[in-house]
Amino acid sequence: DRRLLWKLDLRLIPWLCLLYLISFLDRTNIGNARLVGLEDDLNITGGQYNAALSLFFVSYSLSEPLTNVLLKRLRPSIFIPVIMVLWGICMTTMGLVHNFQGLMASRFFLGLAEAGLFPGINYYLSCWYKRNEFGIRAAIFFSAAAVSGSFGGLLAAAIAQMDDVGGKAGWCWIFILEGIATVVIGVASFWMVFDFPDEATFLSPVDRERVIRRLKEDQQSSAEHEDFRMTYFWASVKDWKTWLYAVIYMGADAPLYAFSLFLPTIIGPNGLGYAGTRAQLLSVPPYAVAACLTVLIGYVADRTQQRGFCNAGVSILGVIGFAMLLGSKDPGVQYAGTFLGALGIYPCIANTITWASNNTEGVYKRGVTLGIVIGWGNINGVVSSNIYRRPDAPTYYVGHGVVFSYLVLFLLGGSTIMYFLLRRENANRRAGKRDDLVAGKSEAEIEALGDVRPNFIYTL
Repeated sequence: DRRLLWKLDLRLIPWLCLLYLISFLDRTNIGNARLVGLEDDLNITGGQYNAALSLFFVSYSLSEPLTNVLLKRLRPSIFIPVIMVLWGICMTTMGLVHNFQGLMASRFFLGLAEAGLFPGINYYLSCWYKRNEFGIRAAIFFSAAAVSGSFGGLLAAAIAQMDDVGGKAGWCWIFILEGIATVVIGVASFWMVFDFPDEATFLSPVDRERVIRRLKEDQQSSAEHEDFRMTYFWASVKDWKTWLYAVIYMGADAPLYAFSLFLPTIIGPNGLGYAGTRAQLLSVPPYAVAACLTVLIGYVADRTQQRGFCNAGVSILGVIGFAMLLGSKDPGVQYAGTFLGALGIYPCIANTITWASNNTEGVYKRGVTLGIVIGWGNINGVVSSNIYRRPDAPTYYVGHGVVFSYLVLFLLGGSTIMYFLLRRENANRRAGKRDDLVAGKSEAEIEALGDVRPNFIYTL
């Protein structure tokens, strides 16, 4: 199995990490563009800038719940490259806009095109790995978001030096060059992204069978063929876990977008007082340490199978970080707070998605559940886009306070509630209190129950 896992990791993980790095870079580079004159050149207000950020999340979130159904029906090797080429075109056009209306249109279609990647790849990876193997892979995959934050600041600082080249401002070139790179990588993905295990061309027939056998031993049927029926959709919608995971995820996702979109602003001239290239470069280190902790938590959670404890423990770091941003006016203390904020947010994204995936069984039910959870989290990006307002500079009490509340109430509180509810349900199943659900049913009917089966024990 180790040799098989190594083969899967080498063929799947590096390229998928690159795709998400590009995705997160493209959705958040507008924060870097703002530092080098986007608002002044387009003659837009702070409120209009926030509206452009918000519109992205509207189209992005509303599209997500059904994207995994499209991924399953169109095949990953077609669906993922197509959406990448489309959003690369949208990103390039952002560098060609001349007014607020053009910026709004490009942000709307960027959200629409990008919507399928993050839930799609998490769902896709969950169809390859066992439950106690998925977390570290999801963490490595999501750490690309933190790396993109580091890389994005460095890249933006370099590209911004092209100011006036071809008559375009430096911020235009940030969008144009990164958009062209996305299109090129999207075209390459037609050959670099593979289909599900039962059809993957890089595996021999024997290895395909081994992958499917491993999943069956892990009480999963995710690699097997299953025709879509609306009953799978309603099974997800009616499952209380779907909505509690959505609450937990929004407790991490709203802070994530607030942090990634506005870190340059928090550090910049209207925040901690740094300007230009120095502000861009100071935004790099918090992302770098967050990437490291994301991978570490993925490893620890896989080994201990205590995802709730990991979420709760890590979220406390974020709570402390934003308390420092709220309570201190010392730039050094506030900058240290951004490190703890990043450490408390990024690991919980991957861990929550893995937790939801571990505890949802069935090909389409899992796909719909991940779409709902991630979609609900991302609609809170509308909140994130409007809480760091220019009149609140340099303290940004409203923004920091909203993020602090999300971390305490939804991430920490929701993870704690989910842990105890799942522990109680596992105790009931081990005591035989759910055996009536399978009385008189055939083996196929019991299998179709998915995670409702009494012998399916939830990951805590």
